[in-house]
Amino acid sequence: MANILNIETSTDVCSVALTSEGQVLDHRENYEGQTHATLLSQYVKEMLDYARSRELKLDAVAVSIGPGSYTGLRIGLSEAKGLAFGLDVPLIGINTLQLMTVSTMFNHFVEEDKVLYVPMIDARRMEVYTAAFNPALEAVLEPQAMILDEHSFDALLGQGYTLIMMGNGSDKARQVFTGDGVRFIEGIKPVAVDMLALAEKSWREQNFIDVAYSTPLYLKEFQATKPKNPVLNL
Repeated sequence: MANILNIETSTDVCSVALTSEGQVLDHRENYEGQTHATLLSQYVKEMLDYARSRELKLDAVAVSIGPGSYTGLRIGLSEAKGLAFGLDVPLIGINTLQLMTVSTMFNHFVEEDKVLYVPMIDARRMEVYTAAFNPALEAVLEPQAMILDEHSFDALLGQGYTLIMMGNGSDKARQVFTGDGVRFIEGIKPVAVDMLALAEKSWREQNFIDVAYSTPLYLKEFQATKPKNPVLNL
């Protein structure tokens, strides 16, 4: 197994983890939000210091590539690219929605036989970044930006699936879906320690992204917002 430095900055959580042979060796997490620019480099340095102190050679850098916060994704990917280039190691890109699904499957037992996991990341208003994955992590509904309404998942519910919804965007879904066929799991946030399984799978399969030209998975174009009280030029 490889020694991998994992970086996750797609939401308000800033987290880094050093993993090896199926284990988390060390990690750092901050849940206070808006801390990525100030904390990420320090967390990375602490992980590298840990690796050097134990004479561990880093084999790859893994980073969550989105969807998620535009700013967070840019900060995380920029840091990961710089590390991968400087250390001359491969770069692994992890889909944030798959990461949340893996975290849910590993930490919560689901009794239903026919289930789909529906991670949701808050976008704006009633919009979320979402997808639907079966237990084999195959996308039944491809990652997309979706404006939620009562019919958003009619096709899947009509096929008899139980939908397991999680993530900070699922609070919006609670306002819409109140009937049978939908379950909500609280407390699921994308964090670096949960990247272990997906990162090691990518390492085994030699599934890497380009250090120079890879970009975050935004799913939609950035839209700047106007200030509520603009200053008038008189």
